[in-house]
Amino acid sequence: MKRIRTRHFIPFPPEAVWAVLADFTSYADWNPLNVWAEGEANLGARVAMRFVDAGGGKGKIIAQTVTITECEPGKRLAWVGRIPLLFTGLHFFELGARDDGTELLHGEDLSGLVPLSFSAARLARQEAAYEAMNRALERRVAEMVPRDGIEPPTP
Repeated sequence: MKRIRTRHFIPFPPEAVWAVLADFTSYADWNPLNVWAEGEANLGARVAMRFVDAGGGKGKIIAQTVTITECEPGKRLAWVGRIPLLFTGLHFFELGARDDGTELLHGEDLSGLVPLSFSAARLARQEAAYEAMNRALERRVAEMVPRDGIEPPTP
C-alpha cells in the first residue's frame, strides 16, 4: 500500500472548513485537484467526480464515481474509488479543532496492482498536488467566512 499524508493549518474553525469540503458542487470554483463533483456528502452516497491525475504529471483528468465511506461533519470526510483488482484509493480529510483554527490532515491510501508501480517521484508530485489543494481550501474558506458581520457575496 502507498500512502500520501499532508498537514495544513487553516485559521478558521472546523465548521467553516467542513462547509467548503462538503459542498461538492462548488469544487469546480476553487479545487485544483478535484476539479468537478456532483453529489451529497452523506454516508454511503455515490458522488461523481473528475480529478487531475496529479502523480502522472500530464494533467490528465480522470472521471470516477466514488462512495462516501466516512462523513462526520466538522471532523472527517472520506471517500473510496475503485477499479476492481487494479486500484483502490481511500481519500480522506480529518479536521482537528484548535483554539486558533483547524489542523487539516489530508491524504490517501492507495492499493491494488496499479499503485504498486508508483515511483517516489510520482508520489511526490501527488503529495504536492494535495498541498496545493490544501492552500486552495484555505483561500476558499477565507472567501466564504463573513468578516466584520458582512456576508460575502453568494457564489
